[in-house]
Amino acid sequence: MIFGQMRAQTPLDRTDVAILGLLQNNARLSNKEIAAAVGLAPSSVHERLKRLREDAVLRGAHADVDPKALGFGLEALFMIELSKHERGVVDEFMRDVVEIPEVRSAFLVTGRYDLVVHVVVRDTGHLKDLALDRFTSRPGVTRIETSIVFEARQRHGLPLPAADTATAPTSRNSGATRASR
Repeated sequence: MIFGQMRAQTPLDRTDVAILGLLQNNARLSNKEIAAAVGLAPSSVHERLKRLREDAVLRGAHADVDPKALGFGLEALFMIELSKHERGVVDEFMRDVVEIPEVRSAFLVTGRYDLVVHVVVRDTGHLKDLALDRFTSRPGVTRIETSIVFEARQRHGLPLPAADTATAPTSRNSGATRASR
């Protein structure tokens, strides 16, 4: 797939949703394990996974690394106000911000601030240097407020549609067989 171009997304059926649910809980499952869980042949699961990746439904699998193991003992949120709200300025800022190694995520938001940026740093000195050197020094930043994260809990899985709201499995050109449920 070429960056910026997406294929038309095929609607998800119950079997696709079941596969996604399994992978959300354990992205390391083999095609054979997924196939046994959803009642398909491993080759059919392989074709479905290939389609889900091509359609950008499955966007990757990532290791969840403890920041402390790498020497990052502090997390914080930067709430940033921009002087201009032009699309080009905002898009460039977001593009640049996610390239900063300490940035975990960046959100364009509504409300008092324009962006919320989640960062991970070694200590308060590193946090101060990051804020001053990489954020407040940028043209267009009019205000930054910092909140230190005391504790965080994350849920990586998305809510899945109930079985009765997903479409019935369909046979596809990919050789997928109809699952019996």
